[in-house]
Amino acid sequence: MGGDDRQNETKSEGELLREKLFVNKKNSWEEAEPEELEGIHRFAEDYKDFLNRGKTERECTSRAEELLRARGFSDIDTLKGPLSPGAKLYRNNRGKSLVAAVIGRAPLSGGVNIVGAHIDSPRIDLKDNPLYEEGEFALLDTHYYGGIKNYQWTTIPLALHGVLIGPEGKVIEIRVGEEEGDPVFTVTDLLPHLAREQMQKKVSEFLTGEDLDILAGSRPFRDSKVKEKVKLNLLNLLYERYGIVEQDFAGGELEFVPAHKARDVGFDRSMIGAYGHDDRSCAWAALQAILEIALPGAIPPGSAGKAPSDGAAVPEKTVICFLSDKEEIGSAGNTGAQSRMLENCIAQICESAGEGASELALRRVLDRSAMLSADVNSAYDPNYDSVYDKKNASFFGKGLVLSKATGSGGKFGGSEANAEFYRKLRDILDRNRIPWQYGDLGKVDKGGGGTIAKYPANLGIEVLDCGIPVLSMHSPFEVISKIDLYSTWRAYLAFLREA
Repeated sequence: MGGDDRQNETKSEGELLREKLFVNKKNSWEEAEPEELEGIHRFAEDYKDFLNRGKTERECTSRAEELLRARGFSDIDTLKGPLSPGAKLYRNNRGKSLVAAVIGRAPLSGGVNIVGAHIDSPRIDLKDNPLYEEGEFALLDTHYYGGIKNYQWTTIPLALHGVLIGPEGKVIEIRVGEEEGDPVFTVTDLLPHLAREQMQKKVSEFLTGEDLDILAGSRPFRDSKVKEKVKLNLLNLLYERYGIVEQDFAGGELEFVPAHKARDVGFDRSMIGAYGHDDRSCAWAALQAILEIALPGAIPPGSAGKAPSDGAAVPEKTVICFLSDKEEIGSAGNTGAQSRMLENCIAQICESAGEGASELALRRVLDRSAMLSADVNSAYDPNYDSVYDKKNASFFGKGLVLSKATGSGGKFGGSEANAEFYRKLRDILDRNRIPWQYGDLGKVDKGGGGTIAKYPANLGIEVLDCGIPVLSMHSPFEVISKIDLYSTWRAYLAFLREA
């Protein structure tokens, strides 16, 4: 008789019944095998590198494309002849979103399995005509992107990332503030000695969006006959380095993001602090899942089991990783989840696989497909206990967060998964011994939020929101648990293979 059986003999009927019937979500660190820990930390290191290389949606897309091509994926528009099972393909949509797929053995008409995440994050963007001089400072006028607390973006080092389009359509890439020795930028704040009036205001009022202007220079151009000497000196520096003039700012995509690197948090190094966990943590897990399917064993296996054999490189169903842009502002535009890029890519796959190019064929595939909307949730924070329903909150270390419904108030503006699909995912997770938990975004009427889920759901796809619990979401320095990141990758991988 085993040890568990002897232990059960000493428990009362009520204790045994409680264990059977009550929810008991354990901390995943306690359950992890010693040999698994190295893989968890190595997976986190690769993720940190991804974050440091990709602080904008363009950079994330570029890095994802590099990783896909290294695993044998090809641009779908370059493929010739019919697609066969095991074919690996992708489409880069305007440099800011991406769809990748591995063709399965089963006909597409039976549906495909999708994991979709977004790769944009809250930030500060430049206006079209940003540069001005005031008080012998050169300043840059900005417009924040996504939901931020304005005060969190003051007095921290910021880096400038993005592109401008120069003469004759030349793409000029700018990335300043990330390398050792680079200058950084900042938004100034008022010293406490002079802030008595400011500090009497509501937090939402003492620093407005128009106050988030970037300190960019203070050195004047040496010519007594010109005005706005600091602005002129700065424009001259930009012209010498990039060949741009003031008008070239118009229409550019220049973003200010935190200049710090992703770092381990805590004496135990169990957490990662960084800019952009929302939603690049889920995007990374989704991308790594499809890369693992394309090349089994490339990622060190942990409790998910041994690396599968080469035969597992061809999944039963076609699997898709969908990385979208613009989620933080409603998923609109031709790179957001409201666009038809996912539909268009699936339609092209159908045609290339010889399963028809008709609208009906596409609708049949979409209606029989399943998707995980891979997005983060707010982790329970003991410093702000009053806004959480602890019975339904997500916690660090307890795995993937399943969110049946999103939206706010009466679930407005969100998506709600079918009970049958929710149970199907639960069974996949339990069968693979992957930790999972529930996750509402705070108490009812305390807030709420949306994801990309409702847009593929509108196409007939079964969709469930699930992702990683995050502390300090939408701040310049968000925090996640390494083991939740690892568990989420395992969950996405199991879903793609088995749904």
